[in-house]
Amino acid sequence: MAKKFNKINIDVKKYRKIGIIAAVAIAVGVLAIWGISKINRSISVDRAVSGISTEAITGADLRIAVIRMDEIQARATVLDNLRKQREGFESRLRDELTRRQNALEKEKTEIEKSQDMLSREALARRVQEYQQKVTALQRDVTERAQAIDVSFQQALADVQQKNLDPIINAIIARKNLSIVIDGRFARVSDSAPAALDITGDVVTALNKNITTHKMATPRGF
Repeated sequence: MAKKFNKINIDVKKYRKIGIIAAVAIAVGVLAIWGISKINRSISVDRAVSGISTEAITGADLRIAVIRMDEIQARATVLDNLRKQREGFESRLRDELTRRQNALEKEKTEIEKSQDMLSREALARRVQEYQQKVTALQRDVTERAQAIDVSFQQALADVQQKNLDPIINAIIARKNLSIVIDGRFARVSDSAPAALDITGDVVTALNKNITTHKMATPRGF
């Protein structure tokens, strides 16, 4: 910010040296250049679009469908399989956390009982070692929980790329659809035909295509 103010001060001094008239002339010149550039840009855009056809699709030509990804996530067998795998790793991590916490609590109790029998230096050393173990446990649990999520998200991405997207594209081609709208962002009339929603078709085809997908073992397991 200081540099900006300094630049303004220098410009003002320069204008004082060359005079008010010259300064106004410079300002008008800048405006003129800006105006010309705007005109040139408009002409350039007009030329750029001049070869584009005026043809546009009408409502009668559109074939629209809605897909609800939240329902696919809830009903797809493969996604339920992946959630169970993630829960399995999380359960293992919780069990290990409980075991290591119990061990630390036992060590803490032993330190408290022996503090009257240890020298100040020995007690400080044991307390420091205990604190290091607590910190290491916190770091290890955090990193491994993140590793579970990374493996789960990668598995979801694999299923979407290799199975879900191709199925959606195949249904779009089979029904000759013009556009598919995410149902979470669409308001559909109660009187809309059932064929408008292709979620069920996608779930049926996905469950027929794939039911399980192995998560990569998270780092640290």
